[in-house]
Parts: sequence; structure tokens; C-alpha cells
Amino acid sequence: MTIPVYQVHAVRYATVDRRAIDNFLMRDAHDGLMPLDFFFWVIRGNGRTLVVDTGFSAHSARRRNRTLLCTPAGGLAALGITPQEVADVVLTHLHFDHAGNTDAFPAARFHLQDAEMRFATGRCMCHPALSHFFEVEDVTELVRKVYAGRVEFHDGDAELAPGITLHKVGGHTEGLQIVRVHTARGWIVLASDAAHYYRNLEDRNPFPGILDVGQMLEGYRRIERLADSAQHIVPGHDPEVRSRYPVTRHGDIEIATLHEPPTC
Repeated sequence: MTIPVYQVHAVRYATVDRRAIDNFLMRDAHDGLMPLDFFFWVIRGNGRTLVVDTGFSAHSARRRNRTLLCTPAGGLAALGITPQEVADVVLTHLHFDHAGNTDAFPAARFHLQDAEMRFATGRCMCHPALSHFFEVEDVTELVRKVYAGRVEFHDGDAELAPGITLHKVGGHTEGLQIVRVHTARGWIVLASDAAHYYRNLEDRNPFPGILDVGQMLEGYRRIERLADSAQHIVPGHDPEVRSRYPVTRHGDIEIATLHEPPTC
């Protein structure tokens, strides 16, 4: 059977300044500015339009001092897509910067790991060091969608469609999942927060926002096995994505084309 080929875009919707020393679990003496970009991803092909993650709300941007560049609707419009066209939304996990704005997708079915919902609504949220990364209104809204029959839960790896698979890796959160997509240049992996930056993966030095260090390090191995090569891995927050891939600009919105080979 011929595997469908998809187009994949990374939409940069926000950014924040950070120090390099704050982006690695094992710190060293080298420091400097190392900004963190926020993306959501759009997959198109075989008659389908899917979105991976939904960004954070304007309320979260103000509360957490993040620079919001566009809403999901604005980012989709730059690609000629309306939110109503999106039939499926994959939530890699439920941190505030990945699971806000779900009401922007009125026709979508949401895909989530069982373990992630347990994590976001269970005893771990009694600890501010863990609950800090979540917005209770985002989680509550998703629970409402469960009762409305609009959430499909997965327990481990799953095929979402021919050429699109989900893979539970955990580590960053209990139920973090990554997305593998078949494109014209081969299988790419949208790592989301399983690898914030290229260097987290390359140096085996995780981002410090972490639940289980061992699971995250094992997740690096899974990412590498699932991708056709290192050039087929897309980290979740690295500004280098915009320098390695062809980018189109629409005002403040920058969109990287991931189904084309990296330019560097």
C-alpha cells in the first residue's frame, strides 16, 4: 500500500527571551541569550487537515509575560485554512502553551493520551511545582469536551491516519506524545516538548521542566529511531527551526515548511 504524503508547517505564534543556562538540566559556565519560540504545527494531505497543539491564550500570555504573535485562527489564515476545516487536533500534552484555545476548533476531535489526562487532573496537580505549567481553565475546557464526546484517548502508540502516527514517550509530562508524519522527504518527527531545542537532544541534556529524567532520555532514543535521520527531527521550541527550514512571513507570523529539506 502506498503511504500518503503530507505537507507539514510549523507556525510560530509566540516567543520569550531566556538565558541559555536556564534551558538545560545540567548547567555549565557558558551563558547568553537563548530565546524560546512557541509553535503549533499544521499537517495537510490525503484530504485531511490536522493541527498539532493549540498554543496559549491571550490571558496566559499576559499572566506569564509571553509575547503573543498570533492566534491559532490567525496562523491558520496565513496558510489559507479556516479553523472549521480542522477535523483532528493532537494535543501532545496539556501544558499551558500547548493546550489553550481549544474552542477555536469547533469541528475538531481532540487526541490525547490517557496518562496525560490522569496526570493533569490527579494528585500531581496538588504540587505547585507541577501544576504551575498548566492552566486550570484549559484543562477544564478539555474535560467538557470529553463529556461532549469530542476527545479520543490513546493508550500508547496509535495510527491516527495512514502516514500519521502518535507515540507516547512521557518524560516531560506523564502522557507526552510525539507525532510521526510521512512527507515527500521521508518520515519526520514533531518532537514537541520531548526535545525543546536541538541541543537538548544532541547533548543528551534535557530542558529542566521535567517529570522523569529517565523517560525523557529514553524518549530521545525513540525520536531518533522514528525519524529517518537527525535532519527529520523537529524540536518543539527552538528558534533554529526558522533558520534551518524555508520560512514564509505574514506580518508577525513566521511559518516554517518542514516537508522540504533543511537549508542548513
